[in-house]
Amino acid sequence: MAKQVKITQIRSIIDRPQDQKATIKALGLGRPNYSVVKVDNPQIRGMINKVKHLVVVEDIKE
Repeated sequence: MAKQVKITQIRSIIDRPQDQKATIKALGLGRPNYSVVKVDNPQIRGMINKVKHLVVVEDIKE
């Protein structure tokens, strides 16, 4: 099974640039304290890197 990461939004997207808002939406988030589990791949890591100040990332052990 592929490695997975849990992404939790910790800060609001109010007063953020439009590209950061779009990235949060594309990750499946939208409100603080919401979490999603995604497969860890370079595309997801790039999205996380763009909004790293708004989210917390945890590796999921299998």
